Amino acid sequence: MSTQDRYTTAPQSTLWQVPATGSARFTWEYDDGRDRLLALYQKGKDKQWDGATRIDWELEVDPYDPLGTPDEALTLYGTRHWAKMSEKDKADLRRHYTSWQFSQFLHGEQGAMVCAARIVESVPDLDAKFYSATQTMDEARHAEIYSRFLHDKVGMLYPINDNLQSLLGDTLRDSRWDMPYLGMQVLIEGLALAAFGMIRDTTTKPLPKQILAYIMQDEARHVAFGRMALRDYYAQLGDAELREREEFVIEGCYLMRDRLRGIEVLENFGVSKKEAEEYTEQSEFLHLFRKLLFSRIVPCVKDIGLWGERLQKAYLDMGVFDLGDASLDLLMTQDEEIAEQLDRGRFAAEENERVAEVTRAIDEGAGLAGDASA
Repeated sequence: MSTQDRYTTAPQSTLWQVPATGSARFTWEYDDGRDRLLALYQKGKDKQWDGATRIDWELEVDPYDPLGTPDEALTLYGTRHWAKMSEKDKADLRRHYTSWQFSQFLHGEQGAMVCAARIVESVPDLDAKFYSATQTMDEARHAEIYSRFLHDKVGMLYPINDNLQSLLGDTLRDSRWDMPYLGMQVLIEGLALAAFGMIRDTTTKPLPKQILAYIMQDEARHVAFGRMALRDYYAQLGDAELREREEFVIEGCYLMRDRLRGIEVLENFGVSKKEAEEYTEQSEFLHLFRKLLFSRIVPCVKDIGLWGERLQKAYLDMGVFDLGDASLDLLMTQDEEIAEQLDRGRFAAEENERVAEVTRAIDEGAGLAGDASA
């Protein structure tokens, strides 16, 4: 069965073409690089992994409750529509929400792969080209994993959300070499990290927890890369150029905020678009979710030097201004530690099982020897 057969609404075309602009840049300086960035490149090489073997794909997933989502987290909970829904309808709703969330993750990861490749092409510094090459491989792995989860475990996909596609298109069409960093590494990746983290920390199901924990371990490096490169570059820009980047961030943040409502899911359950929008604005859970989703973006934007008056006002309007003082380094360290703890727990359990198998074999062998001597 092809992906087309699994889409809730088939895309008009399976191919989206974004005209490329800007220059491909080569450098003939091979012996100069920033120590921090080269160290991150080394880490990117050391931390490569195979999604086919590191993740335990044998774990069962109930497609009608893939994440263990509580009723209260569903936007229709407590509405007149919820009162009319059967248990089967509610199970279908959980499946659709998970499909929608992970489909946007999948489309975003393909976008990240293309943007990382674009950075390899356009960034002037060789150390940044080196690191972006490792990130391109990371993003390919992530897209592969999300695709497998949706195809094999959930069996349903949603098309790319209009707002995500709009921001991705704006990022790729811009001829300035720093814009794929800003649009993808800071905005889209920052938002995705927060979304991954919320699901990783709340899901009761082991397979999605593994997937998200391991992918977040990679993403922590990607955001660090964007911070390093842009902080150095933006320190050299004048006020007019910085204002242009801030305008891009403001527009992108509003687009990403509006992307997060899942209107498409509610429309598939017979809710009008107007009523669906009202429900999403009234949902306390979604309000909290949307605020936390900016926990990675706001401090990163401030850290790279984009913190003008208009941008601060926009964050006040969104109710996320206070997130500017959050510690990105602490969050990234926690992301890496969670993945490593998960590995240690899994490997310890596997080792215990192997020891138990050997012990059983020895006991069985001793029993057979005893029977023979008798």
